[in-house]
Amino acid sequence: MTPTPLCRRRFLKAAAAGAAAMALGGCAAGAGRSPPGSPGRRRGPPGRPPNILLVVSDDQGYRDLGCFGGPEVRTPHLDRLAARGVRLTRFYVAWPACTPSRGALLTGRYPQRNGTYDMFRNDSVDQDHLYTPDEYAVSWEMVGGMDTREVLLPQALKAAGYTCGIFGKWDLGQLRRFLPLQRGFDAFYGFTNTGIDYWTHERYGVGSMRRGNEPTTADKGTYATDLFRREAVRFIRECGDRPFFCYVPFNAPHAASNLSRPRPGVQAPPDYVRAHYGPYDDGIADTPRARRQRYMAAVTYMDEAIGEILRTIDQKGQADNTIVIFFSDNGGGGGADNGPLRGGKSQLFEGGVRTACIAAWPGVVPPGTVCDEFLTALEVFPTLCAAGGAAPPAGVALDGFDMADVLAGRRASPRREMFWQRGGDRAARVGQWKWVDSAAGSGLFDLSKDLGEKEDLSAARPDVLRMVQSRFAAWKKAMDEAEPRGPFRDF
Repeated sequence: MTPTPLCRRRFLKAAAAGAAAMALGGCAAGAGRSPPGSPGRRRGPPGRPPNILLVVSDDQGYRDLGCFGGPEVRTPHLDRLAARGVRLTRFYVAWPACTPSRGALLTGRYPQRNGTYDMFRNDSVDQDHLYTPDEYAVSWEMVGGMDTREVLLPQALKAAGYTCGIFGKWDLGQLRRFLPLQRGFDAFYGFTNTGIDYWTHERYGVGSMRRGNEPTTADKGTYATDLFRREAVRFIRECGDRPFFCYVPFNAPHAASNLSRPRPGVQAPPDYVRAHYGPYDDGIADTPRARRQRYMAAVTYMDEAIGEILRTIDQKGQADNTIVIFFSDNGGGGGADNGPLRGGKSQLFEGGVRTACIAAWPGVVPPGTVCDEFLTALEVFPTLCAAGGAAPPAGVALDGFDMADVLAGRRASPRREMFWQRGGDRAARVGQWKWVDSAAGSGLFDLSKDLGEKEDLSAARPDVLRMVQSRFAAWKKAMDEAEPRGPFRDF
Protein backbone atom coordinates (compact mmCIF):
# COMPACT_ATOMS: atom_id res chain seq x y z
CA MET A 1 0.00 0.00 0.00
CA THR A 2 1.32 3.42 -0.89
CA PRO A 3 2.18 5.36 2.30
CA THR A 4 0.38 8.59 2.97
CA PRO A 5 2.81 11.46 2.28
CA LEU A 6 3.92 13.14 5.47
CA CYS A 7 5.68 16.12 3.88
CA ARG A 8 3.68 19.31 4.20
CA ARG A 9 4.20 21.27 0.99
CA ARG A 10 3.67 25.01 1.06
CA PHE A 11 4.79 27.97 -0.91
CA LEU A 12 7.59 29.92 0.77
CA LYS A 13 5.53 33.00 1.55
CA ALA A 14 3.32 30.83 3.72
CA ALA A 15 6.14 28.71 5.08
CA ALA A 16 8.33 31.65 6.05
CA ALA A 17 5.67 33.02 8.35
CA GLY A 18 5.45 29.67 10.08
CA ALA A 19 9.10 28.68 10.07
CA ALA A 20 9.31 28.33 13.82
CA ALA A 21 6.07 26.40 13.93
CA MET A 22 7.34 24.02 11.26
CA ALA A 23 10.50 23.42 13.28
CA LEU A 24 8.30 22.44 16.22
CA GLY A 25 6.06 20.09 14.25
CA GLY A 26 5.65 16.45 15.25
CA CYS A 27 7.39 13.48 13.62
CA ALA A 28 5.88 10.40 12.07
CA ALA A 29 5.19 7.82 14.73
CA GLY A 30 6.14 4.20 14.47
CA ALA A 31 9.05 1.99 15.41
CA GLY A 32 10.74 -0.27 12.93
CA ARG A 33 14.06 -1.00 11.38
CA SER A 34 16.03 1.69 9.60
CA PRO A 35 15.91 1.31 5.81
CA PRO A 36 18.40 -1.16 4.38
CA GLY A 37 21.57 0.14 2.79
CA SER A 38 20.33 0.34 -0.75
CA PRO A 39 20.22 3.39 -3.00
CA GLY A 40 17.16 2.08 -4.81
CA ARG A 41 16.84 2.48 -8.56
CA ARG A 42 19.41 4.40 -10.51
CA ARG A 43 18.01 7.77 -11.51
CA GLY A 44 20.67 8.87 -13.97
CA PRO A 45 19.08 10.91 -16.80
CA PRO A 46 19.29 9.62 -20.37
CA GLY A 47 21.34 12.67 -21.34
CA ARG A 48 23.82 14.72 -19.36
CA PRO A 49 23.72 13.84 -15.65
CA PRO A 50 23.04 16.68 -13.18
CA ASN A 51 25.80 18.73 -11.64
CA ILE A 52 26.03 18.44 -7.86
CA LEU A 53 26.88 21.25 -5.44
CA LEU A 54 27.16 20.06 -1.83
CA VAL A 55 27.77 22.86 0.68
CA VAL A 56 28.43 22.13 4.36
CA SER A 57 28.79 24.81 7.00
CA ASP A 58 30.63 24.22 10.28
CA ASP A 59 28.92 24.46 13.69
CA GLN A 60 25.98 26.51 12.40
CA GLY A 61 22.94 26.82 14.66
CA TYR A 62 19.62 25.25 13.68
CA ARG A 63 17.87 28.64 13.64
CA ASP A 64 20.76 30.62 12.12
CA LEU A 65 19.16 30.95 8.71
CA GLY A 66 16.53 33.49 7.82
CA CYS A 67 14.37 30.80 6.20
CA PHE A 68 14.52 28.74 9.40
CA GLY A 69 13.19 31.59 11.50
CA GLY A 70 16.46 33.26 12.50
CA PRO A 71 15.43 36.67 13.87
CA GLU A 72 18.87 38.30 13.51
CA VAL A 73 21.10 36.50 11.05
CA ARG A 74 20.98 37.56 7.39
CA THR A 75 21.21 34.81 4.78
CA PRO A 76 19.47 36.14 1.66
CA HIS A 77 21.17 33.78 -0.79
CA LEU A 78 20.37 30.64 1.19
CA ASP A 79 16.85 31.95 1.70
CA ARG A 80 16.51 32.27 -2.09
CA LEU A 81 17.88 28.73 -2.46
CA ALA A 82 15.14 27.55 -0.11
CA ALA A 83 12.59 29.37 -2.28
CA ARG A 84 13.86 27.29 -5.22
CA GLY A 85 13.67 24.03 -3.32
CA VAL A 86 12.75 22.44 0.00
CA ARG A 87 13.58 23.07 3.64
CA LEU A 88 14.14 19.87 5.63
CA THR A 89 13.11 20.44 9.24
CA ARG A 90 13.86 16.96 10.63
CA PHE A 91 17.28 16.31 9.15
CA TYR A 92 19.97 14.66 11.28
CA VAL A 93 23.72 14.19 11.04
CA ALA A 94 25.48 11.06 12.26
CA TRP A 95 27.68 12.60 14.98
CA PRO A 96 27.57 15.84 17.02
CA ALA A 97 31.00 17.13 15.93
CA CYS A 98 33.14 17.53 12.85
CA THR A 99 35.17 14.51 11.80
CA PRO A 100 32.79 11.54 12.14
CA SER A 101 29.89 13.60 10.80
CA ARG A 102 31.82 14.35 7.62
CA GLY A 103 33.05 10.79 7.29
CA ALA A 104 29.49 9.46 7.51
CA LEU A 105 28.33 11.96 4.89
CA LEU A 106 30.99 10.95 2.37
CA THR A 107 30.64 7.19 2.92
CA GLY A 108 26.89 6.88 3.56
CA ARG A 109 27.78 4.74 6.58
CA TYR A 110 27.47 5.17 10.30
CA PRO A 111 30.73 6.30 11.95
CA GLN A 112 30.79 3.02 13.87
CA ARG A 113 30.66 1.13 10.58
CA ASN A 114 33.20 3.16 8.58
CA GLY A 115 35.69 3.28 11.49
CA THR A 116 35.91 7.05 11.94
CA TYR A 117 33.85 7.41 15.10
CA ASP A 118 35.96 9.96 16.94
CA MET A 119 38.10 13.00 16.22
CA PHE A 120 41.59 13.20 14.72
CA ARG A 121 42.52 15.95 17.13
CA ASN A 122 45.31 16.88 19.53
CA ASP A 123 44.03 17.66 23.01
CA SER A 124 47.12 19.29 24.52
CA VAL A 125 46.19 22.56 22.86
CA ASP A 126 43.44 22.81 25.46
CA GLN A 127 46.22 23.28 27.99
CA ASP A 128 47.80 25.96 25.78
CA HIS A 129 50.50 23.68 24.42
CA LEU A 130 51.91 25.05 21.17
CA TYR A 131 53.13 22.15 19.06
CA THR A 132 56.48 22.34 17.35
CA PRO A 133 56.57 21.10 13.75
CA ASP A 134 58.36 17.93 14.86
CA GLU A 135 55.81 17.25 17.60
CA TYR A 136 52.90 17.89 15.28
CA ALA A 137 54.34 15.57 12.60
CA VAL A 138 53.94 12.50 14.83
CA SER A 139 50.82 13.58 16.72
CA TRP A 140 47.44 11.86 16.42
CA GLU A 141 46.00 14.87 14.62
CA MET A 142 48.60 14.42 11.89
CA VAL A 143 48.70 10.63 11.54
CA GLY A 144 45.05 9.65 12.06
CA GLY A 145 42.82 9.16 9.04
CA MET A 146 39.83 7.37 7.56
CA ASP A 147 40.43 3.73 6.59
CA THR A 148 41.58 3.63 2.96
CA ARG A 149 39.26 0.69 2.26
CA GLU A 150 36.26 2.97 2.61
CA VAL A 151 34.68 4.09 -0.70
CA LEU A 152 33.88 7.81 -0.69
CA LEU A 153 31.19 9.59 -2.69
CA PRO A 154 33.61 11.21 -5.18
CA GLN A 155 35.02 7.79 -6.05
CA ALA A 156 31.56 6.53 -6.99
CA LEU A 157 30.69 9.68 -8.95
CA LYS A 158 34.05 9.81 -10.72
CA ALA A 159 33.44 6.30 -12.06
CA ALA A 160 30.19 7.65 -13.55
CA GLY A 161 32.02 10.44 -15.41
CA TYR A 162 31.99 13.27 -12.87
CA THR A 163 34.84 15.70 -12.26
CA CYS A 164 35.10 16.11 -8.49
CA GLY A 165 36.48 19.00 -6.45
CA ILE A 166 36.62 19.90 -2.75
CA PHE A 167 37.29 23.42 -1.46
CA GLY A 168 37.40 23.95 2.29
CA LYS A 169 37.67 21.67 5.30
CA TRP A 170 38.69 18.04 4.72
CA ASP A 171 39.18 16.65 8.25
CA LEU A 172 39.55 12.97 7.31
CA GLY A 173 43.31 12.62 7.52
CA GLN A 174 46.49 14.55 6.72
CA LEU A 175 48.94 11.88 5.56
CA ARG A 176 49.16 11.65 1.77
CA ARG A 177 47.25 8.37 1.54
CA PHE A 178 44.28 10.00 3.32
CA LEU A 179 44.13 13.25 1.31
CA PRO A 180 41.30 14.12 -1.10
CA LEU A 181 43.23 13.46 -4.32
CA GLN A 182 43.77 9.88 -3.16
CA ARG A 183 40.06 9.51 -2.22
CA GLY A 184 38.43 10.30 -5.55
CA PHE A 185 38.69 14.08 -5.88
CA ASP A 186 40.35 15.66 -8.92
CA ALA A 187 40.97 19.04 -7.28
CA PHE A 188 41.51 20.18 -3.70
CA TYR A 189 42.22 23.49 -2.06
CA GLY A 190 41.69 23.78 1.66
CA PHE A 191 42.87 22.59 5.03
CA THR A 192 43.14 19.04 6.22
CA ASN A 193 42.63 19.23 9.98
CA THR A 194 39.65 20.26 12.08
CA GLY A 195 40.05 24.04 12.38
CA ILE A 196 42.22 27.02 11.43
CA ASP A 197 42.69 30.72 11.97
CA TYR A 198 40.64 32.41 9.24
CA TRP A 199 43.53 34.67 8.13
CA THR A 200 46.80 32.91 8.95
CA HIS A 201 45.37 29.49 8.02
CA GLU A 202 47.30 27.99 10.90
CA ARG A 203 46.15 25.35 13.34
CA TYR A 204 47.65 26.41 16.69
CA GLY A 205 50.69 27.81 14.93
CA VAL A 206 51.02 25.06 12.32
CA GLY A 207 50.33 26.01 8.69
CA SER A 208 47.41 23.97 7.40
CA MET A 209 46.40 25.08 3.88
CA ARG A 210 47.06 22.81 0.91
CA ARG A 211 46.63 22.88 -2.83
CA GLY A 212 46.32 19.31 -3.97
CA ASN A 213 48.73 17.25 -1.92
CA GLU A 214 51.16 20.08 -1.19
CA PRO A 215 51.18 22.63 1.64
CA THR A 216 50.86 26.26 0.58
CA THR A 217 51.16 29.68 2.22
CA ALA A 218 50.54 31.62 -1.00
CA ASP A 219 47.24 33.04 0.26
CA LYS A 220 48.21 33.67 3.88
CA GLY A 221 46.43 36.80 5.11
CA THR A 222 43.30 36.30 2.99
CA TYR A 223 40.04 35.48 4.75
CA ALA A 224 39.43 31.74 4.31
CA THR A 225 35.82 32.06 3.13
CA ASP A 226 37.01 34.19 0.20
CA LEU A 227 39.52 31.52 -0.78
CA PHE A 228 37.02 28.67 -0.79
CA ARG A 229 34.58 30.79 -2.79
CA ARG A 230 37.31 31.68 -5.30
CA GLU A 231 38.40 28.09 -5.80
CA ALA A 232 34.87 26.69 -6.11
CA VAL A 233 33.98 29.32 -8.73
CA ARG A 234 37.16 28.59 -10.68
CA PHE A 235 36.52 24.85 -10.58
CA ILE A 236 32.93 25.17 -11.82
CA ARG A 237 34.01 27.45 -14.68
CA GLU A 238 36.86 25.17 -15.70
CA CYS A 239 34.61 22.10 -15.77
CA GLY A 240 32.91 23.50 -18.87
CA ASP A 241 30.18 21.12 -19.98
CA ARG A 242 31.49 18.15 -17.99
CA PRO A 243 29.24 17.09 -15.09
CA PHE A 244 30.79 18.12 -11.78
CA PHE A 245 30.57 17.29 -8.11
CA CYS A 246 31.63 20.40 -6.19
CA TYR A 247 31.92 19.87 -2.43
CA VAL A 248 32.36 23.11 -0.46
CA PRO A 249 32.79 22.41 3.27
CA PHE A 250 33.31 25.89 4.74
CA ASN A 251 35.03 26.36 8.10
CA ALA A 252 32.53 29.13 8.85
CA PRO A 253 31.17 29.65 11.43
CA HIS A 254 33.56 27.38 13.40
CA ALA A 255 35.69 29.07 16.06
CA ALA A 256 39.27 29.88 15.06
CA SER A 257 42.06 27.58 16.21
CA ASN A 258 44.80 29.55 17.89
CA LEU A 259 46.15 30.15 21.38
CA SER A 260 45.57 33.87 21.77
CA ARG A 261 43.85 35.06 24.96
CA PRO A 262 40.98 35.55 25.06
CA ARG A 263 40.31 32.94 22.43
CA PRO A 264 38.90 34.71 19.36
CA GLY A 265 35.98 32.39 18.72
CA VAL A 266 34.49 32.91 15.28
CA GLN A 267 36.43 35.41 13.15
CA ALA A 268 35.01 37.95 10.72
CA PRO A 269 36.39 41.20 9.22
CA PRO A 270 35.60 43.98 11.75
CA ASP A 271 34.34 46.38 9.08
CA TYR A 272 32.04 43.67 7.76
CA VAL A 273 30.69 43.05 11.27
CA ARG A 274 29.91 46.76 11.67
CA ALA A 275 28.35 47.05 8.23
CA HIS A 276 25.92 44.19 8.81
CA TYR A 277 25.42 43.95 12.58
CA GLY A 278 25.90 47.40 14.09
CA PRO A 279 28.50 49.03 16.33
CA TYR A 280 31.40 46.74 17.12
CA ASP A 281 34.62 47.46 19.03
CA ASP A 282 37.37 44.97 18.23
CA GLY A 283 39.11 46.02 21.42
CA ILE A 284 36.33 44.61 23.61
CA ALA A 285 35.56 41.57 21.53
CA ASP A 286 35.16 39.03 24.34
CA THR A 287 31.54 39.75 25.27
CA PRO A 288 28.52 37.58 24.41
CA ARG A 289 27.18 40.24 22.07
CA ALA A 290 30.50 40.73 20.28
CA ARG A 291 30.93 36.98 19.84
CA ARG A 292 27.40 36.73 18.47
CA GLN A 293 28.07 39.61 16.06
CA ARG A 294 31.20 37.94 14.69
CA TYR A 295 29.39 34.63 14.40
CA MET A 296 26.51 36.16 12.43
CA ALA A 297 28.90 38.11 10.22
CA ALA A 298 30.80 34.91 9.39
CA VAL A 299 27.50 33.24 8.43
CA THR A 300 26.44 36.19 6.27
CA TYR A 301 29.89 36.33 4.62
CA MET A 302 29.58 32.61 3.84
CA ASP A 303 26.08 33.22 2.49
CA GLU A 304 27.49 35.79 0.06
CA ALA A 305 30.13 33.29 -1.07
CA ILE A 306 27.44 30.68 -1.68
CA GLY A 307 25.52 33.30 -3.65
CA GLU A 308 28.47 33.84 -5.98
CA ILE A 309 28.90 30.10 -6.50
CA LEU A 310 25.22 29.81 -7.41
CA ARG A 311 25.47 32.79 -9.78
CA THR A 312 28.39 31.13 -11.53
CA ILE A 313 26.29 28.03 -12.15
CA ASP A 314 23.45 30.23 -13.40
CA GLN A 315 25.76 32.20 -15.71
CA LYS A 316 26.85 28.91 -17.28
CA GLY A 317 23.19 28.12 -17.97
CA GLN A 318 23.35 25.04 -15.74
CA ALA A 319 21.09 26.01 -12.84
CA ASP A 320 18.24 23.86 -14.16
CA ASN A 321 20.49 20.80 -14.20
CA THR A 322 22.25 21.21 -10.85
CA ILE A 323 21.36 19.61 -7.52
CA VAL A 324 22.23 21.83 -4.56
CA ILE A 325 22.26 20.58 -0.96
CA PHE A 326 23.19 22.66 2.07
CA PHE A 327 23.40 21.80 5.78
CA SER A 328 25.65 22.12 8.82
CA ASP A 329 27.95 19.30 9.89
CA ASN A 330 26.50 19.38 13.42
CA GLY A 331 24.69 21.66 15.82
CA GLY A 332 25.87 25.16 16.57
CA GLY A 333 28.69 25.98 18.97
CA GLY A 334 29.58 29.22 20.73
CA GLY A 335 27.55 32.18 19.51
CA ALA A 336 25.00 30.00 17.69
CA ASP A 337 21.23 29.89 18.06
CA ASN A 338 19.95 26.31 18.14
CA GLY A 339 16.47 27.23 19.28
CA PRO A 340 14.00 25.69 19.82
CA LEU A 341 16.23 22.64 20.26
CA ARG A 342 18.03 21.59 23.43
CA GLY A 343 21.83 21.54 23.54
CA GLY A 344 24.34 22.07 20.79
CA LYS A 345 27.62 20.90 19.33
CA SER A 346 29.17 17.83 21.00
CA GLN A 347 25.87 16.82 22.63
CA LEU A 348 23.39 14.15 21.58
CA PHE A 349 20.32 16.24 22.29
CA GLU A 350 18.52 17.56 19.23
CA GLY A 351 20.60 20.74 19.17
CA GLY A 352 23.74 18.70 18.56
CA VAL A 353 22.51 16.36 15.81
CA ARG A 354 19.50 17.98 14.09
CA THR A 355 20.60 20.60 11.56
CA ALA A 356 18.96 22.96 9.11
CA CYS A 357 19.03 21.55 5.58
CA ILE A 358 18.04 22.94 2.18
CA ALA A 359 17.82 21.00 -1.07
CA ALA A 360 17.13 22.40 -4.54
CA TRP A 361 16.64 19.97 -7.39
CA PRO A 362 14.90 21.39 -10.47
CA GLY A 363 12.38 19.04 -11.97
CA VAL A 364 12.31 16.83 -8.87
CA VAL A 365 11.72 19.04 -5.82
CA PRO A 366 8.79 21.48 -5.99
CA PRO A 367 10.05 25.00 -5.23
CA GLY A 368 9.27 26.81 -1.99
CA THR A 369 8.28 23.70 -0.04
CA VAL A 370 8.87 22.27 3.42
CA CYS A 371 9.51 18.63 4.29
CA ASP A 372 9.01 17.46 7.88
CA GLU A 373 10.12 13.90 7.13
CA PHE A 374 12.67 11.98 9.20
CA LEU A 375 15.83 12.14 7.05
CA THR A 376 19.58 12.09 7.67
CA ALA A 377 22.96 12.81 6.11
CA LEU A 378 23.30 9.05 5.54
CA GLU A 379 20.78 9.47 2.72
CA VAL A 380 23.01 11.86 0.75
CA PHE A 381 25.42 9.24 -0.63
CA PRO A 382 22.80 6.87 -2.12
CA THR A 383 20.66 9.77 -3.31
CA LEU A 384 23.47 11.44 -5.25
CA CYS A 385 24.70 8.14 -6.66
CA ALA A 386 21.22 7.41 -7.99
CA ALA A 387 20.83 10.93 -9.35
CA GLY A 388 24.15 10.78 -11.16
CA GLY A 389 23.73 7.27 -12.52
CA ALA A 390 26.61 6.03 -10.37
CA ALA A 391 26.71 2.43 -9.23
CA PRO A 392 26.90 2.07 -5.44
CA PRO A 393 30.10 0.41 -4.23
CA ALA A 394 29.81 -3.34 -4.61
CA GLY A 395 29.60 -5.35 -1.41
CA VAL A 396 29.40 -2.25 0.80
CA ALA A 397 26.58 -1.91 3.34
CA LEU A 398 25.11 1.59 3.18
CA ASP A 399 23.02 2.95 6.05
CA GLY A 400 20.80 5.30 4.05
CA PHE A 401 18.48 5.27 1.05
CA ASP A 402 17.64 7.32 -2.03
CA MET A 403 15.50 10.14 -0.65
CA ALA A 404 14.58 11.78 -3.97
CA ASP A 405 10.94 10.69 -3.85
CA VAL A 406 10.67 11.89 -0.26
CA LEU A 407 12.02 15.32 -1.17
CA ALA A 408 9.62 15.42 -4.09
CA GLY A 409 6.67 14.68 -1.80
CA ARG A 410 5.83 11.43 -3.59
CA ARG A 411 6.36 9.12 -0.62
CA ALA A 412 6.90 9.06 3.13
CA SER A 413 10.39 8.51 4.47
CA PRO A 414 11.05 4.86 5.29
CA ARG A 415 13.45 5.89 8.03
CA ARG A 416 12.17 5.12 11.50
CA GLU A 417 15.40 4.92 13.48
CA MET A 418 18.69 6.74 13.97
CA PHE A 419 21.44 6.01 16.48
CA TRP A 420 24.38 7.93 17.87
CA GLN A 421 27.34 7.15 20.09
CA ARG A 422 30.14 9.43 21.17
CA GLY A 423 32.41 7.72 23.67
CA GLY A 424 30.19 6.85 26.62
CA ASP A 425 27.32 9.04 25.40
CA ARG A 426 24.50 7.21 23.63
CA ALA A 427 21.27 8.24 21.94
CA ALA A 428 18.57 6.81 19.72
CA ARG A 429 15.53 8.06 17.90
CA VAL A 430 12.86 5.46 17.17
CA GLY A 431 9.77 6.95 15.60
CA GLN A 432 8.66 9.86 17.78
CA TRP A 433 10.77 8.74 20.73
CA LYS A 434 14.25 10.02 21.58
CA TRP A 435 16.44 8.46 24.26
CA VAL A 436 19.63 10.13 25.48
CA ASP A 437 22.13 8.72 27.99
CA SER A 438 25.01 11.16 28.33
CA ALA A 439 27.20 13.20 30.63
CA ALA A 440 25.24 16.29 29.59
CA GLY A 441 21.93 14.75 30.65
CA SER A 442 19.71 11.74 30.08
CA GLY A 443 16.10 10.88 29.50
CA LEU A 444 13.32 9.63 27.26
CA PHE A 445 11.48 12.27 25.27
CA ASP A 446 8.44 12.36 23.00
CA LEU A 447 9.59 14.60 20.16
CA SER A 448 6.08 14.92 18.77
CA LYS A 449 5.13 16.91 21.87
CA ASP A 450 8.46 17.96 23.37
CA LEU A 451 10.95 19.11 20.74
CA GLY A 452 13.00 20.86 23.42
CA GLU A 453 13.55 17.54 25.28
CA LYS A 454 12.42 19.01 28.59
CA GLU A 455 10.17 16.27 30.04
CA ASP A 456 11.87 12.97 30.87
CA LEU A 457 9.31 10.18 30.42
CA SER A 458 11.57 7.32 31.53
CA ALA A 459 9.55 6.62 34.67
CA ALA A 460 6.17 7.22 33.05
CA ARG A 461 6.85 5.04 29.97
CA PRO A 462 9.24 2.24 30.99
CA ASP A 463 7.87 0.08 28.16
CA VAL A 464 8.94 2.62 25.56
CA LEU A 465 12.29 3.11 27.25
CA ARG A 466 12.98 -0.64 27.09
CA MET A 467 11.93 -0.74 23.44
CA VAL A 468 14.20 2.14 22.41
CA GLN A 469 17.12 0.76 24.42
CA SER A 470 16.63 -2.66 22.82
CA ARG A 471 16.75 -1.09 19.36
CA PHE A 472 19.96 0.71 20.31
CA ALA A 473 21.43 -2.59 21.55
CA ALA A 474 20.51 -4.28 18.25
CA TRP A 475 22.16 -1.45 16.30
CA LYS A 476 25.26 -1.62 18.47
CA LYS A 477 25.49 -5.38 17.91
CA ALA A 478 25.22 -4.88 14.14
CA MET A 479 27.97 -2.25 14.20
CA ASP A 480 30.23 -4.48 16.30
CA GLU A 481 29.70 -7.37 13.89
CA ALA A 482 30.40 -5.30 10.77
CA GLU A 483 33.71 -5.78 8.99
CA PRO A 484 36.11 -3.79 11.18
CA ARG A 485 37.59 -0.54 9.95
CA GLY A 486 40.42 1.54 11.38
CA PRO A 487 41.70 3.58 12.97
CA PHE A 488 39.91 2.93 16.27
CA ARG A 489 38.71 -0.68 16.03
CA ASP A 490 40.89 -3.47 17.43
CA PHE A 491 41.37 -6.11 14.72
